[in-house]
Amino acid sequence: MKIKNRELVIEQLDNKLQQLDILKSIIIPQKGWIRAIRNALNMSGRQFAQRLNVSDRSSVTFLEQNEISGAATIKTMKHAAQALDCIFVYGLVPRTSLKDTIKKQAANVAKKRIAKTSHTMLLEDQQLANEEEKKVFKTMVDEMIKNMPKTLWD
Repeated sequence: MKIKNRELVIEQLDNKLQQLDILKSIIIPQKGWIRAIRNALNMSGRQFAQRLNVSDRSSVTFLEQNEISGAATIKTMKHAAQALDCIFVYGLVPRTSLKDTIKKQAANVAKKRIAKTSHTMLLEDQQLANEEEKKVFKTMVDEMIKNMPKTLWD
């Protein structure tokens, strides 16, 4: 992907994901969303089982337990949501922006590279002054952010 296109994609995705930031503060109901919504609708397990087109109440219990444990599939959650007249939403919400995540990783890689190089230069009595090292660090980080080498995430 070209650099300008990559920057645009990251910016657009960051803008889209920023709308999901509010989801970070939502606490999942202790017994799961399915049970919470089913109870709020005053829908019995038997009634929910009928809406799911399953034969018995134990399937509902199993589904609700799988949601809590994280074993429920996306397909199953979509089906359950539909039976509750809901929309199942799936997504990843970054802790920070994608730009910040890239910058942080580039800084980590640059620190490691500089530490390795600094040790070798120290042994050869050629170490950089503190200001020069800061410049090299900033240049390395900026270059990695710009070019996004495949090795960035190694």
